[in-house]
Amino acid sequence: MSDTPTTADPTPRRRRFRDRGEVIGNGGLWLAKWSLCLVAIAAGAWVVWTVLGRLWVVVLPVLMAIVVATVLWPPTRAMMKRGVPAAAAAGITLAGFFAVLSGIVALIVPSVVDQAPELANKASEGLRTVQHWLQGPPVNLRDDQIDSAVQAITSKLQSSAQSIATGVFSGVSAAGSLLITAFLVLVLAFFFIKDGPRFLPWLHSVSGGRAGRHFEAVAVRVWDTLGGFIRTQALVSFVDAFFIGLGLVILGVPLAPVLAVLTFLGGFIPIVGAFVAGALAVLVALVAKGWTTALIILIIVLAVQQLEGNVLQPVLQSRSMNLHAAIVLLAVTGGSSLYGIVGAFLAVPVAACVAVVIRYIGEQIDHKLEAQDILEQEAADLDTAIGDGTSTDGAEPAADPAADPVGGPA
Repeated sequence: MSDTPTTADPTPRRRRFRDRGEVIGNGGLWLAKWSLCLVAIAAGAWVVWTVLGRLWVVVLPVLMAIVVATVLWPPTRAMMKRGVPAAAAAGITLAGFFAVLSGIVALIVPSVVDQAPELANKASEGLRTVQHWLQGPPVNLRDDQIDSAVQAITSKLQSSAQSIATGVFSGVSAAGSLLITAFLVLVLAFFFIKDGPRFLPWLHSVSGGRAGRHFEAVAVRVWDTLGGFIRTQALVSFVDAFFIGLGLVILGVPLAPVLAVLTFLGGFIPIVGAFVAGALAVLVALVAKGWTTALIILIIVLAVQQLEGNVLQPVLQSRSMNLHAAIVLLAVTGGSSLYGIVGAFLAVPVAACVAVVIRYIGEQIDHKLEAQDILEQEAADLDTAIGDGTSTDGAEPAADPAADPVGGPA
């Protein structure tokens, strides 16, 4: 008579520990392994960060060129689809971008430079007006409290201005001048948009089949994230500058074009830039038109920023960025403290790219776990079917000759 096979347990066997010491040792070993992994990752990140800091004069033009390339790639791609050669399409797009940028700079920068002293004086008068109001009822602050607060704000602004200047021009002076760096950015952007479609196949061939597939997927997502951030942030900044500038013009506030331009530029530094530009507009309105106009401007600024924060950014940037406001604020703070205004501008797209990589790693982990669960379930179903005496296709299992050597009935 043949032996009846036992049904296999589909659940994996768990390790049985003898005492508490073995449990604690196993947990300590797990913690030690993860600690070593984190230390190795931190050491590698520190090395990369140090190298990037030493090569900032090269890294900055590359980063800025990538940002410019993400903006110029859609029109270049449209011309290439219509049969225009890649070099010609990239050259036409870059020439148009340079012409538009030069025209905007020629029209706006002289006005901003000429009216900057007046703007600073208006802001200072606004601060003094607020100071006098705080000294009276119902606040009734003491002079020493106001002076200490004003001194702290002034020192903070001075240090910020110094860090902004050093952040913009550190590394640039080593390259020669700002013009050389700008020229390098344009040249690199030309090659990026001209030879961009060749990069992914080259990366795939260099890194191999398995790693190349992951690098290619991450590169595509990072590129889409950068392009989405720049385009949507430009649209959001334009909406802010248009409505706030329109309110300033209607109410007759002086320096309205300059304030609108500063609002547009400040929009590329999320949270912080919009707050500073809005506060400056309110101070100028306070000095020029009084408390009523300043209050109306404050309401307009708050309404536009609420429209931006609750409608425009969630709708336009949810697909490309998907970052929490706290992450954005921390990224801007860290970037501005390390690399000035350039760091504040690049902080959010860099944080978004890091988030893209982390999400992709999480997706791959989930796919691997799901595939492992499917394999274990299939193995468990096969063991159950064998234990029940039926094959997986419903047919009776073949007789085992070893169970009965004679071949007849037992």
